[in-house]
Amino acid sequence: MSAPTDRPAAANFVSDLVVADNEQGTFGGRVQTRFPPEPNGFLHIGHAKAITVDFELAHEFGGICNLRFDDTNPDTEDTSYVAAIIDDIAWLGYEVGEPLFTSDYFEQLYRWAELFIEQGKAYVDDQDGETISAQRGGYGKPGVESPHRDRPIEENLDLFRRMRAGEFADGSKVLRAKIDMQHENMQMRDPVMYRIRSGHHHRTGDAWKIYPTYDWAHGQSDAIEGVTHSLCTLEFDSHRPLYDWYLDQLAEAGKLPFEQPRQTEFARLELTHTMTSKRKLLRLIEQGLVDGWDDPRMPTLRGLRRRGYPAESIREFFDFIGVSRTNSRNEIELLESFVRTRLNKVAQRRMAVLRPLEVVIDNWPVDAAGEPVVELVELVNNPENADDGTRTAPFTGRFWIEQDDFMAEPPPKYYRLTPGREVRLRGAFFVTCVGFDADADGHVERVHVTYDPETRGGNAPDGRKVKSTMHWVSAGHAVDIDVALYERLFAAEVPGEKTGDVFDDLDADSRELLTGCKAEPALAETEPGAVVQFERLGYFALDTDQPHLFHRTVGLRDEWANIQKRKN
Repeated sequence: MSAPTDRPAAANFVSDLVVADNEQGTFGGRVQTRFPPEPNGFLHIGHAKAITVDFELAHEFGGICNLRFDDTNPDTEDTSYVAAIIDDIAWLGYEVGEPLFTSDYFEQLYRWAELFIEQGKAYVDDQDGETISAQRGGYGKPGVESPHRDRPIEENLDLFRRMRAGEFADGSKVLRAKIDMQHENMQMRDPVMYRIRSGHHHRTGDAWKIYPTYDWAHGQSDAIEGVTHSLCTLEFDSHRPLYDWYLDQLAEAGKLPFEQPRQTEFARLELTHTMTSKRKLLRLIEQGLVDGWDDPRMPTLRGLRRRGYPAESIREFFDFIGVSRTNSRNEIELLESFVRTRLNKVAQRRMAVLRPLEVVIDNWPVDAAGEPVVELVELVNNPENADDGTRTAPFTGRFWIEQDDFMAEPPPKYYRLTPGREVRLRGAFFVTCVGFDADADGHVERVHVTYDPETRGGNAPDGRKVKSTMHWVSAGHAVDIDVALYERLFAAEVPGEKTGDVFDDLDADSRELLTGCKAEPALAETEPGAVVQFERLGYFALDTDQPHLFHRTVGLRDEWANIQKRKN
């Protein structure tokens, strides 16, 4: 069973919402979205869902989607992240055009903040962040108004302008909206609009000493750009009243250049065995538990790309699970099934032996010079696509098989090579085991077989059948490769669910690096980043930097199908 294809369209309430808007003439039929990442790290699989929701919705309705960087924190942002995010989005399959930046609107946001002060809707507070947080109270606990809340408008304007000029130290003052310190929604209890930051900004340099908060910059940037549907994940639903309040004030003042945008929240992506917290992912790197942001075990787009995940399969996965208002957790095996299905269609087949065991054909012929004859056997590149054609692989009297493809004393229902048994070698011949060599400890070092020359191509003229077909690699022509095998980075389905600490579920042995693996010569033609199927073993991606290292993308077995069978 592969990724599900015969299915009804997945629910997408956001798409339904736009249909209703268009029927009612809301926004004049326009559809404009935006993806607003902060350039302070690398994108992960959760971001990929937001990207597909934003870009696909715009595409579905003939609209546009902006990439807008929320660059409002100079202390953590960098141009390298900007470039990486653009690259990741392009890899995912979306054209971003000329990216936009919140910093493009700093002057406009500042002027609007002054307008709020002039209207008595914002004030400068001298208290520190800890005090302000404590005064907000809590659910069922009243808030405490700042002693600076009723400062005169002229004093607030003067202080705010001096904040911009850099007269005050970081953290010494903030600009707060004056809303309602007793509001049931904590976001509405006089939220901070600006804070002082003296750090060097990656685009504006040292021009600004104050920076807008996300909540102040977000909705107003949407309004400046003409965004119609501002899509966020569910954790921002409590921010929506504040989003609307800011825009309502500007709309009443006649300052909005377009229709007032509307924020809508959808369920974020949750995957089993996966953790996407940037802070905790950084901890993995800092503690040397993974090799970096592009480690193939990481849920970052860079890691998935290096591991060999096709971008198409990620988009198909999101299309399948749909867009809902309720958070739920999807099995990582479902995503892998889409990866496997896509790769099955496009990946070239190759033979590789990861744990080699030597096999010698005792009756293999030699030429006039006494050298073993070399046969060229024809192999299909991809049985799913006849246009991929065939290739030839050398075969001679000495070759490699997997260690577990031979057992001296096999258990019941073991059908691979064992003394006295005949098996088929893929595309080559039938061979029969006639013995083996072992060391003093009984470890098998070499297997001896005879072959039937009449079975060339893997078929017997007399019609006899064998129960096993095995892959192999000619020993004299093998290409040496290294292979990285991966297990789940987090062993538990929900990391940290039992103890509260996700690192308690970290699998320290989630990667196994095999060296000295053997592969057929055609594998040497693989391009960096390309994925091939190692026959009988799985799909493997050639590393983009290390020319002999292959990462296992996914195995051949559909684990998601087995999970569904158990559930049913």
